[in-house]
Amino acid sequence: MSTLLLRLAGAMQSWGTQSRFTERDSGREPSKSGVVGLLCAAEGRSRGEVVDDLAQLRLGVRVDAEGTVQLDYQTAGGGTFRGAQYGVATVGGKARRTALSHRYYLADADFLVGLEGQDDGLLRRLHAALREPHWQLCLGRKAFVPGAPVWLPDGVKTGMPLLDVLRLEPWPRDGLPLPPAWRRPPQLRFVVEDREGAEVCRDQPYGAAFLDRTFAPRYVRTVFKDLGAEIPIREDVLCTSPV
Repeated sequence: MSTLLLRLAGAMQSWGTQSRFTERDSGREPSKSGVVGLLCAAEGRSRGEVVDDLAQLRLGVRVDAEGTVQLDYQTAGGGTFRGAQYGVATVGGKARRTALSHRYYLADADFLVGLEGQDDGLLRRLHAALREPHWQLCLGRKAFVPGAPVWLPDGVKTGMPLLDVLRLEPWPRDGLPLPPAWRRPPQLRFVVEDREGAEVCRDQPYGAAFLDRTFAPRYVRTVFKDLGAEIPIREDVLCTSPV
């Protein structure tokens, strides 16, 4: 087994799995459909391509920073443009109205994501694509760009279970100073795909998922690991002021 690691960190992220019309949700960690979509962008796959080879990879997420759920209230239409009424067409196409939407997102979240599979060649190809992506990478929505490189230099690991690969990566990520002890979380949350898991996520792509909107349920389990005891803390960073 091999595991591909990637970093998803940014000022804003959104990983919706239940969005309907004007209500756009976001999960508390990256969805599998969102991660597969990001890999498709890196490889330059069109919406109509089958993604079964990516969907069969086992997903695991380590939450390095939980982030805060925020709400963005948006409107479209409701006025005139060059003398014509501007808005969203209603049923029948005659009247136009202002469209209102509530869009949720995560602010300042940071995730270490692992994808485990038996095809080492596929994972190395994806690793190379993340370094030089075909299309712009985004964190769930096109406007939400990564705040740190998604590609990791040593991003392909072999010979260890997925959970151990995620657990043994030092915290915090490269480029961040080590917070003082009173600001460090005592534990980190892990969400790992597991057929025996008790939690259900409806974000498993199959077929031409991004054209046909075909997503199935998958099972995951959530575990917590102690920071410092089970998860190593980086030793090459300077402590910040406790102020």
